[in-house]
Amino acid sequence: MNIILIGMNHKTAPVEIREKLYIVCSDEKETFRKLKGNPAIREAFYLVTCNRVEVMANFDNSGAALEALNTFIFSHGNLTSEEMGRCLYTYYGDDAVRHLFRVASSIDSMVMGEPQILGQVKDAYRRCVENKASGVIFNRLLHHAFRVAKRVRTETGIASNAVSISFTAVQLAKKIFGNLSGKSILLVGAGEMAELAARHLMNNGVNKIIFVNRTYSQALRLADEFNGSACDFDLLGEKLQEVDIVISSTGAPGYVIGADMIAAALKRRKNRLIFLIDIAMPRDIDPAVDKIDNAYLYNIDNLQDIVDNNVRERIKQAEKAEVIIADEVMKFSKWLNSLEVVPTIVALRSKIDT
Repeated sequence: MNIILIGMNHKTAPVEIREKLYIVCSDEKETFRKLKGNPAIREAFYLVTCNRVEVMANFDNSGAALEALNTFIFSHGNLTSEEMGRCLYTYYGDDAVRHLFRVASSIDSMVMGEPQILGQVKDAYRRCVENKASGVIFNRLLHHAFRVAKRVRTETGIASNAVSISFTAVQLAKKIFGNLSGKSILLVGAGEMAELAARHLMNNGVNKIIFVNRTYSQALRLADEFNGSACDFDLLGEKLQEVDIVISSTGAPGYVIGADMIAAALKRRKNRLIFLIDIAMPRDIDPAVDKIDNAYLYNIDNLQDIVDNNVRERIKQAEKAEVIIADEVMKFSKWLNSLEVVPTIVALRSKIDT
């Protein structure tokens, strides 16, 4: 099976290293151009989320393919050889297929059982097809991964009380304040993560949410949906002085909330505590904020403790899922091996007909 997968995730690399590669791989056309341009690679697929960056290839020569993928990450991710050795993992053949199935089924997610990852894998596959980077093998493999994920959700309780990074962020805020009723929240960003966070906040008794986004119409849309208020992005600094909790999840390439903004806001609010939760990748909030008195900053990696509690509750369901995945890896391997004998069968039939 000529399949190789190389990558890093929340288990192997801290957020500072993941975001280096995330920014580069966000340019999909350039990424596929580089991957497809290597003669050792027949098909290419890559997945970029806030918690992982993975590249998979169907290759002619394993050594050349591994070197090509390593070179791609080394040269484009601005990583040192020491960081690569410490943070990257490599899977071949059945192990690569198993890893993909585990990712699609959310077994390998920070929050086991979260539903967003399957949509992210499907989006990554769509981009792969649009850029003509997939062929017979990867088309079959990715559709098989979707079926495996559906089977895991149907036959196990892995998705019971499903949570997400947004849910975990709200759980952290609840843990900090004990009760969110009466607290004012500033949500920066208007994407799926922000929408999920707003939904979870409403379910926890929050009735004052301010939405801020670079596109004001998007902030207004969420404000209407969740009975909140919308604010122009230019007024972000002013709104920081009014709220108890800030949850930020934009797609900006750099920090949208700087240490100077928080320092100014704290001065105007007479140093009343402010909690900031950064669930964006790359990060939205300057890490220097955490050094300011009365400002408490949490990022994706800080959510791990809450996530661990969730994982422990789902271990039994994960064990059932692993059995399903092992069965499906065998099925895919059997199909792939059958391709090798097809030319022989065709030749034999032709000879018999003759």
